[in-house]
Amino acid sequence: MTLSTHVLDTARGRPAGGVSVRLDHYDGQTWVPAAEGETDADGRLKDLPVTGAGTYRLRFGTGPYFQARGQETFYPEVSVVFAITDPGGHHHVPLLVSPFGYSTYRGS
Repeated sequence: MTLSTHVLDTARGRPAGGVSVRLDHYDGQTWVPAAEGETDADGRLKDLPVTGAGTYRLRFGTGPYFQARGQETFYPEVSVVFAITDPGGHHHVPLLVSPFGYSTYRGS
């Protein structure tokens, strides 16, 4: 099973490179860190380690990303919680972000 993400800065109309990303897994009682990384110049982070079905969380460091561009942001961090029920497939969680809004969806 594979997991990837892609961050797009919709205010700039460009990929958001250099965004810190942390993957956590919920073990039934608490969040356990699974991996950390940073989006590349194309806004992508590939091959995050997912161990099987369960509840996961991606935490995006949007505050430092916008601060580095001299922009104020209302969302210093974006957390996306999702459930994987098909551990055999590829999972992609894109994030569309701007200083004052964000959206996400299950990608392919």
